[in-house]
Amino acid sequence: MQVYRVPVSAPIHATITPPGSKSITNRALICAALTQGKSFLTGVLDSEDTQVMITALKQLGVPVDHDLENNTIEIEGNGGKFPVKNAEIYVANSGTTARFLTAMLAASPTRGGVYRIHGKERMHERPIGDLLLALQNLGADVRSERENDCPPLVIGPNGSLAGETSIPGTISSQFLSAILMVAPAGKHDITLRVSGELVSKPYIAMTLEVMKSFGATIDFREDFSEFCLPAGSRYEPTHYSIEPDASAASYFFAAAAITGGTVRVEGLTEKSFQGDIDFCRCLERMGCTLKFGETSATITGLPLHGIDVDMNAISDTVMTLGVVALFAEGPTRIRNVAHIRHKETDRIAALACELRKLGAAIEEKEDGLIITPQTLHGAEIDTYDDHRMAMSFAIAGLKIPGVVIRDPLCVAKTYPRFFEDLNFVINDNTDQ
Repeated sequence: MQVYRVPVSAPIHATITPPGSKSITNRALICAALTQGKSFLTGVLDSEDTQVMITALKQLGVPVDHDLENNTIEIEGNGGKFPVKNAEIYVANSGTTARFLTAMLAASPTRGGVYRIHGKERMHERPIGDLLLALQNLGADVRSERENDCPPLVIGPNGSLAGETSIPGTISSQFLSAILMVAPAGKHDITLRVSGELVSKPYIAMTLEVMKSFGATIDFREDFSEFCLPAGSRYEPTHYSIEPDASAASYFFAAAAITGGTVRVEGLTEKSFQGDIDFCRCLERMGCTLKFGETSATITGLPLHGIDVDMNAISDTVMTLGVVALFAEGPTRIRNVAHIRHKETDRIAALACELRKLGAAIEEKEDGLIITPQTLHGAEIDTYDDHRMAMSFAIAGLKIPGVVIRDPLCVAKTYPRFFEDLNFVINDNTDQ
């Protein structure tokens, strides 16, 4: 499928369960690999980002039994002592895989091995220097092959991380998550301090929840400025259930918002520890009605108006809200998301460019953009090999005739069945 021609839709009325969370799946895989014994994961996402993580663990000698039909994984951890001492690991453009594996391998007690992590060219442009420096300060043998401190990376396991270090919070919360997750498998106390503003704080809360589910002990300040991980806090094998992906759900909530329909997403509630569930609050501020049930969240679309919103905590949904803003009365300002310029693409610049193609007036800022709706028209949308660009702009086509998504298969990174599910909700407009 070279392009996807989005069909204009009547109001969307549907119930859907998105696939499992990519962020939770890859965190659970790391924690399970660091236990001593078998863990069982349910609701596992099957996508490019999770596939490269699973393949990497298998390369390292970790037994992983992936049941694709039932979305489950049985994984046998070995306490971080990997049977394979040398490996060339390809991570595509998966930031979670690259960053989490870097920390895990740097902390491994496996002796005499050298590991190399590399990926797509865009991965080799995504900075990781802050993580490397923090790991080096804890005693790790890790370096970039490039002067720009981006992958490819070379890692020599040194036995264990120890001591204190600080890590900037302004580029990616995944750097902090990476060190947090590997610390319980070590033999020494570790103290981590965050300098500057920490972006995407809900993802740190997610990391801590997954760690706790596997038995880890963590002491931390409520503002996430300091974390103390005592020696001897071991992960324990467990059965772990993965929630549906809240970021993926945002596209269907947005479909209800712009078409004036009602979409209920099963498996996500107000108590979800995925921060992106708060995207629903943004839609509520814009005029939609929001209802949380015991096992679901429901959005009903009503006339929309623009808002001024800080999306630092839910930055993976910036592109989705940018598209919703096209159909609002008045301008919408999205702020405090400068860090998304370092994602799969420069998401601020890419979003601005493609919204202009559809007819919107856009003022691009360093940390976001202002979207002012004008007369809209169809266009061919470039996706920049970025799954979220493809999925977000497909939603625009539900209301704007003639929207064509180029390279739609880039959605395989996190949601391979997205267009099948979108076609389902378009064709199943029976209020459930």
